[in-house]
Amino acid sequence: MLLARALPATKIPAPSCPGYFALPPNGPLKVLILKPSSLGDVVQALPVLRLIKDHLPGAEIYWWIDSNLAPLLEGDPDLTGLIRFERRRWARPRNWVVLWRNVNWMREQHFDWVIDLQSLARSGAFAWLARGRLTIGLDEAREGARSLYDIIIPRPSFHTHAVDWYLAVLPVLGVPLGRQFDWLPERPDAREALLKRWALDGAPWLALQPGARWPNKRWPVEYYAELARQLATACPALRMVVLGGTEDSALGAAIAGAVAPSRAVDLTGKLSLPEMVECIRLSALMVTNDTGPMHVAAALRKPVIALFGPTDPRRTGPYQQLESALQLALPCSPCLKPRCRWCRPLECLRALSPQAVFQAVQKRLATLAELRKVVE
Repeated sequence: MLLARALPATKIPAPSCPGYFALPPNGPLKVLILKPSSLGDVVQALPVLRLIKDHLPGAEIYWWIDSNLAPLLEGDPDLTGLIRFERRRWARPRNWVVLWRNVNWMREQHFDWVIDLQSLARSGAFAWLARGRLTIGLDEAREGARSLYDIIIPRPSFHTHAVDWYLAVLPVLGVPLGRQFDWLPERPDAREALLKRWALDGAPWLALQPGARWPNKRWPVEYYAELARQLATACPALRMVVLGGTEDSALGAAIAGAVAPSRAVDLTGKLSLPEMVECIRLSALMVTNDTGPMHVAAALRKPVIALFGPTDPRRTGPYQQLESALQLALPCSPCLKPRCRWCRPLECLRALSPQAVFQAVQKRLATLAELRKVVE
């Protein structure tokens, strides 16, 4: 269970019409949340769903999501339905008829609240077309989306964590913070499928996540391989699983191949999204780059060692585990850029040695009572 933190008051432009926040006189409150991508962003936005549903259990809540990420939320107990967004189809004029039908369907729902947590031109346009009674968005100041909202939520500070920024929409809607919620409910079917396909029972395992969307967010794969070797030697009872998508298969093979087959399992490209979540739920600890599965681990309250280079953990680090983010103090970092332009390329991650990460992992494992015997 996670506890939402109370946020400092933020200056919100007043709505232009009265009665925005009153519950509808007939029927349940209907809510549309727009957060189509990416995996990490969707996971970080889930507390908004959880707290609305907790405060208004009769509300009907829909989520606009990229079709590739839909399995993450399929069957979610707090959702009435998913609206799948297919980016490539939208770009083709022959599909605009279907798109318009979707827009008309949304309008027919008569949403009371439309909450855009993506706040880019595409999501802003979709939110505006939905014609909700109230449209609320984030002050990203990108692509002009802010002009499409009734209420704009500014980021309290440059370093405010993304989760706290998303949560800042709720007090404006009269939804209280400070309540406990289950961030990612268990998926017993996915867990059963995972354990049936892969021999993961028995010894505890550590998850390794070597991929990332930005190449300059990836700790070198040879460093991950060396970390795996050090862990295999120092912790004989510990096994490792390597996670990632199909595009990370070469990374997974290199890391798993650095130790005996009985010590590491390469699962890159082999798990569904729900299976990946359950694999992380069953793990003892995760070593990860700044990427979506890191946020899954934080949501599950799994211990994380997060390796940061160009990005800022205060803004997008593992929520409520920022002390576990490793980042070197360099003049160039965090640059917040997808390409490294430093005179010593990727120094922010290359200077972070496998030995330093190994020591951080050992220290973290030693704090887990059930795993002390693994590192002793």
